Amino acid sequence: MAETKPSKAKGRRKPDSAVDAVFRAYPAPLRKKLAAVRRLILDTARKTEGVGAIEESLKWGHPSFLTSQTGSGSTIRIDALRSDPERYALYFHCRTNLLSTFRSLYPKTFTYEGNRAIILHAGETLPVKPLRHCIALALTYHRNR
Repeated sequence: MAETKPSKAKGRRKPDSAVDAVFRAYPAPLRKKLAAVRRLILDTARKTEGVGAIEESLKWGHPSFLTSQTGSGSTIRIDALRSDPERYALYFHCRTNLLSTFRSLYPKTFTYEGNRAIILHAGETLPVKPLRHCIALALTYHRNR
């Protein structure tokens, strides 16, 4: 994993250039949606007490967001679905109870993939409020267990 350097913006580290390269490679409609999710993750981290700076890197080729400064949360990865170019996902560690929590809170808001992902469609409006809540739960997972 490439080391990232703190930027001047509070609570955010400068993204790895490899992360930016992955974003540039996405088709335009998915790039726009994934960039919105990226901003939502970073904004949620900034507004959630105890999360600290987020480190962006690549894990398994996916843009990933880690709470490396505080260790408060579980890594969130985002990527386009290879099997469906109109869908994208937020991936969470499969050995957490995050997806079961999300399902109980938002049974009809999201489509889920097993115990590891929330699946979204590029043609649909991003459900910001519930997604922000799920992101905050992931970013504070270790702190709230």
